Amino acid sequence: MKTKSIVVASCLLLLSIITSCKKDNSTSPSGNSIQQGQWKITSYIDSGNNETNHFSGYSFEFKNGGIVTATKSSSIVSGTWSTGTDDSQSKLFLTFSEALFSELNDDWHIVQQTSAKIQLQDVSGGNGGTDYLIFEK
Repeated sequence: MKTKSIVVASCLLLLSIITSCKKDNSTSPSGNSIQQGQWKITSYIDSGNNETNHFSGYSFEFKNGGIVTATKSSSIVSGTWSTGTDDSQSKLFLTFSEALFSELNDDWHIVQQTSAKIQLQDVSGGNGGTDYLIFEK
């Protein structure tokens, strides 16, 4: 009887660990639609260094199916996006294969979102630095 209780408790603990970090493919962080319109990066601070100019002139469009494109003149860079929660925080997950955009690859904590502005933050696990990213229409 005691063994059965331990097994049940262990299973419940394992289940809670597995579900504590989830990722979904919903199309709208914090209930607002990110898919409406084109966005620009108006601020990107990488561990205290302003690197906003790396993304100057690019327009970002978040599309159905989790595709994000960054367009500048005739150059188009594609990546993926999704939303979810981690440690009870709303997140925006971004992934690009292009080297310049790899700096954006992360699970960004959504600090604030309106229909015209999304403020994101990431605390690095490696060096402990904090990155800030702002998209605006």
